Amino acid sequence: MSDPVIRIGLVGAGMFGGDVHLRTYLQLHRFGIVPWLGRLGLDWLAGQLQGIRFELTAVATRTEASASRALRQAQEQEGITFATYSGETPWLDLLDHHPDLDLLAVATPDHLHTPPILAALKRGAHVLTEKPMALDAMEADMIVEMAERQQRIVGVDMHKRYDPDHLRLRDVIAGKIGDPLYGRAVLEEPLRVSSQVFKAWAEKSDPFSYVGCHWTDLFVAYFGVKPVSLHAVGQKKKLRRDFGLDAFDAVQVKVQFDNCMSIDFINNWIVPDGFEGPVNQESTLVGTDGMVESDTQYRGLRFCAAETGMKTANTHFTRDVRREDGSQAYCGYGVDSIIACLTAVARHKVLGTPLSALRGTYPNEREARVSVLIVHAAREVCRRNFAYMERGRGAPVTAVFDEQGIVICDPYGGLDRIYNRPV
Repeated sequence: MSDPVIRIGLVGAGMFGGDVHLRTYLQLHRFGIVPWLGRLGLDWLAGQLQGIRFELTAVATRTEASASRALRQAQEQEGITFATYSGETPWLDLLDHHPDLDLLAVATPDHLHTPPILAALKRGAHVLTEKPMALDAMEADMIVEMAERQQRIVGVDMHKRYDPDHLRLRDVIAGKIGDPLYGRAVLEEPLRVSSQVFKAWAEKSDPFSYVGCHWTDLFVAYFGVKPVSLHAVGQKKKLRRDFGLDAFDAVQVKVQFDNCMSIDFINNWIVPDGFEGPVNQESTLVGTDGMVESDTQYRGLRFCAAETGMKTANTHFTRDVRREDGSQAYCGYGVDSIIACLTAVARHKVLGTPLSALRGTYPNEREARVSVLIVHAAREVCRRNFAYMERGRGAPVTAVFDEQGIVICDPYGGLDRIYNRPV
């Protein structure tokens, strides 16, 4: 009897899909999942999962060039080959040609997550998607309902949950600082992200939607909270002036949660190229009996070279570990999030573990829905406040989350319910 197989298709091979996702699936293809289980406290499953093979079956991208680049990388690094597809909706061809696919990994631009997710679920495949799961609350509901109807897993790559500093905060520190009162979460991306890598779709998203959802997920998952209100503002200057993009440079969102905690989320994607870190990120949380600060940009490793200037490195996120044959193993919390989701798929398919028993073992669509609701409300509040600011009328718009959905409170335009389902 042959070993059971988890067949994976990847849609999107850009900055993240072509790096973290692709490299993770390539090494799973060669070595299976067992080597990475201990980092997640799942080593007790090693005996049950050691016979499972993982196969990267196909990669689909918008352009033929990017699909070919991914295939060439796989052949050079790991000696692996797979089918490739390209076009405006390449996931449809991938799914049509591989009806036995177990999982579709979605690493498309933010506004294009929902179509491949729903297509995969309809065909009976599990899904692992990049964050945010969607930009629209109704799309999130469609995903949740389809996953329930098809009894399929939708994992979301919320890797900040697996950062060892954040795990320490969750397991040891948070319980010692009393009731959380307020905090601040910062994640600022390099200018090349908005002006080069994602230039084609930067106007369709914004820095809060793109990376702020990492922080919202962290607070939602760790504290089990829901939003009750928010205020959001943004600025459009540099990307307009220097690149002709009608896109937000920066967005600031203040969210109040149902435990009375208030968190300020600060995001931009215009950090100058000369900044020493890959991103700028940090967080603070103040409670009734203490506080915690985490500088996740500066991890303590700092170096300077004439060619590059001063640099810092986040060796926790991903890092290469040399194997005896000279090739590189790939690990870090950026990989851990993907492994958690794939472990759930393997347990369900091969071990027969019910989906209900797997809830809480990976970032799932129901948890991700809460962040989508925050993103949806913040985008609308920010849009209105920006328009009013340009007209010299201030930024008075807020949003309220209630049992009926989301209400936009606009003193100039009146109350506007933009979402009609319980939060």
